Amino acid sequence: MDMNNFFNDLQSKINQAIENSPVKDIEKNVKSMMTQGFSKLDLVTREEFDIQAQVLAKSRAKLEALEARVNELEARLTPPQT
Repeated sequence: MDMNNFFNDLQSKINQAIENSPVKDIEKNVKSMMTQGFSKLDLVTREEFDIQAQVLAKSRAKLEALEARVNELEARLTPPQT
């Protein structure tokens, strides 16, 4: 038996043991509990977060441009002091 077959056989036996053990049930229960817990929290998805981050970045850029424009207009209105 070559090493590749040995490791494939070992992996198969480990997977079979896990499938037939309480570990699989524990994993399912933990996932279920976490899903229920997260559903009660006011969380957003990564996609929603990224979209809002982009909106915020655009808003900041517009605000900075408007601030610069207001400063420019104020400078025009202010008479030079001598």
